[in-house]
Amino acid sequence: MKEVIIIGAGPAGMTAAIYAADAGLTVRLIEKGMYGGQMTTTARIENYPGFTEIAGWDLSQRMFECVTASGVSLTTDNVLSLERSGSNYKVICQKNTYEATAVIIANGVTRRKLDIPGEKEFAGKGVSYCAVCDGNFFRGRDVAVIGGGNSALEDAAYLGGICRRVYLIHRRDKFRADDKYVRAIDSFDNIERVLSHVPIRIIGNETLTGIEVKDLKTDIKRSIPVSGIFAATGLISDNSAYSGVVDLTEEGYIVSDENCLTSAPGVFAAGDTRQKKLRQIVMACADGASAAKRALEYLNGV
Repeated sequence: MKEVIIIGAGPAGMTAAIYAADAGLTVRLIEKGMYGGQMTTTARIENYPGFTEIAGWDLSQRMFECVTASGVSLTTDNVLSLERSGSNYKVICQKNTYEATAVIIANGVTRRKLDIPGEKEFAGKGVSYCAVCDGNFFRGRDVAVIGGGNSALEDAAYLGGICRRVYLIHRRDKFRADDKYVRAIDSFDNIERVLSHVPIRIIGNETLTGIEVKDLKTDIKRSIPVSGIFAATGLISDNSAYSGVVDLTEEGYIVSDENCLTSAPGVFAAGDTRQKKLRQIVMACADGASAAKRALEYLNGV
């Protein structure tokens, strides 16, 4: 029996599962939480071929329907480590240990934390990392968004439609986001730009009441009263579980070539988890298809 284990059920992992199953492989798709990955935290996806616009959750659902139609079921477990076992690999998880000859790592990335006082205390109690998931809790109230990339401005625009006021805090004097996202927030009168500022402390006792920021040009500190804080300061890799098997970059991304081949025979990397310049859903899907094809060739001895 030719079996492949796919770690992660984001767009890369789900595409790999579809292609591997259609090629006749036995597929185990492991995901620690909800399928869809970062897609589920995106209000609108506008650059995925076939849709002028689609909600991230809807696209996740459609992809997962294709996975189940291919006969693949989802195994919910948290991967702790990957080990070589003869010609196979053991994927050691919190609940069980699974074994296969080929492994595709498509575990994606996680949201970067602010690392400031009060963040841990108010996580889930006013501090959020998903505006789409939690924004409705702050409808009609004042909130802050931290970040200056596409995700931050997209979050600000989403919140601008439901919140009374949105403070968009960014450490630089210019956003890193694409022009279309900058133009989008320009259309909101209730989004205030707080540029050249960094958050230094989250304020509150039993409930979150504000955020303290510092002007990087003057060193002047001030407090902004808000009920919610949405962190959108980028993504980080989490590949410590695989560090003893595959090579990683200094930032922790898996080193692979464009064919998704890693330094370990039979182990492939797909999607945001691997070293690459462009991280988009369409690229993750392409990686998933490529990784499944290479896994099939490896299992067939090609």
